[in-house]
Amino acid sequence: MPDLLFRRLLRRDPVITEAERQALAAAISHQVTIEADAEIVREHQVTDSVHLLLSGWACRSATLGGGRRRIQSLHIGGDFIDLQGFTLKRMDYSALALTACRLAVIPHANLRVITETLPHLTRLLWLTTVIDAAIQRQWLLGAGQRSALQRLAHLLCEALTRLEVGGLNDGRCFRLPLTQGELGDTLGMSLVHANRVVGELRSRGLVRWRGEQIEILDWPGLVALAEFDPAYLELEQRDR
Repeated sequence: MPDLLFRRLLRRDPVITEAERQALAAAISHQVTIEADAEIVREHQVTDSVHLLLSGWACRSATLGGGRRRIQSLHIGGDFIDLQGFTLKRMDYSALALTACRLAVIPHANLRVITETLPHLTRLLWLTTVIDAAIQRQWLLGAGQRSALQRLAHLLCEALTRLEVGGLNDGRCFRLPLTQGELGDTLGMSLVHANRVVGELRSRGLVRWRGEQIEILDWPGLVALAEFDPAYLELEQRDR
């Protein structure tokens, strides 16, 4: 069941043993399917399990007074939604399904057994949280130092690169299931501003954007605009 996760991990580590595969698969207690816009975890909730996204798109977000929301991360098949909750217990963010999602539920008690018996697999799971943090640092850097156009270009470069690791793209084409309002919440700008920067990317001939479908027309140009360096995504195979 966690095939997409293993595909992502093998991009970063040369060997995952059959025992490790079986242990993680056996740690899953059940699967759930939820509809778009449904809540996966709630901010301040005390949790006793983690969720591995098997298919679909989800996000983490936090809300301020007056309903102001910031989407803090985007998640695709093979991503853990709330692995931090294994040690934090009380969540400091909410997680929401952006599309219909299929999720594997892994109780904390089963994860604890893995951490006590399979050190290499434990390090790989730790790696996923480290990459999450690296993505957050890039988003923070973008919010402070990149223009709105650069932030959008960087988001598209990052999304395509992450999708490629799991084989979830079609060449330079991929689906980004965000409304314009959700795109604004992701980039930290108003809906009107988000529409404007999407239009500017189109006018520069960098992308073709129709609804949720995006085609990168000029990858080198988009990378140059975003100043995108994928090193923070840890795509090199190394012994972990």
